[in-house]
Amino acid sequence: MRCSALLLSLLFCGAVHAQQDAPPDIAFDRPGIGFAAWTLPRGSIALEAGLLSFSRDRDDAGVLSTQYSADITLRIGVAEHLELQAFTSPWNHLRVAPRDTPAERSSGAGDVGVGLKVALPLSSEKHAVALLASTTFATGSRDFSEGATQYALGASYEYDVDDRWTGALYANLTRGGSEDSVTWAPSVSFAATDTVSTYLEVGFTDTHGEPSSRIAGAGVTWMVKPRVQLDASFDVGLNDDSPDIQAGLGVSVYFE
Repeated sequence: MRCSALLLSLLFCGAVHAQQDAPPDIAFDRPGIGFAAWTLPRGSIALEAGLLSFSRDRDDAGVLSTQYSADITLRIGVAEHLELQAFTSPWNHLRVAPRDTPAERSSGAGDVGVGLKVALPLSSEKHAVALLASTTFATGSRDFSEGATQYALGASYEYDVDDRWTGALYANLTRGGSEDSVTWAPSVSFAATDTVSTYLEVGFTDTHGEPSSRIAGAGVTWMVKPRVQLDASFDVGLNDDSPDIQAGLGVSVYFE
């Protein structure tokens, strides 16, 4: 809980002190399965945090698992079309409740990771493509760690249909330990106003040696200030091997 309080304090201070003049066109990576196909301008910083994420799933044996977590990503524009990222989940709480058995609870931090994001220069402003290579280190608590170093390479493509509608396709390959997984997710977003946008998404994940998962969901973003975005999102499982429901609330702040 101390980590969560510190996270909230940092974001609140950042939102208060963020400059209020109009920033350049920026795209935050959260929320959603994928990430924005754009990088931050050189010398700028974005702090993006999931203030509270929730997931719930009941397996075939009737075991109900409920998890709450807070996560944070720091993005730094280091050059044109290039940014550095660092991310972690400083607080997680898991409740596992088997049938006819007292529930077990655990809390702890998740793994820490770093990434490098590259936006490909394209001649058309309607198209955008970015690649994100990342490494996640098994530094977290037992119940919230992958248990081995993970390597991932993701790609995001966006196409602006017009001033309101945007289509996107995300793909990601993760390798590490004894498991390799591939995720891909198409999505469509709609700018309802100059400050409010919504999106719909579908995600598919295939993991070697394990059942595949399928989810679908939606979300909304609100630019409450020129440099501060609030978001809310949810996803539901489409098959028995997917989490029943996932939801989250977040905030993102941009600095120059």
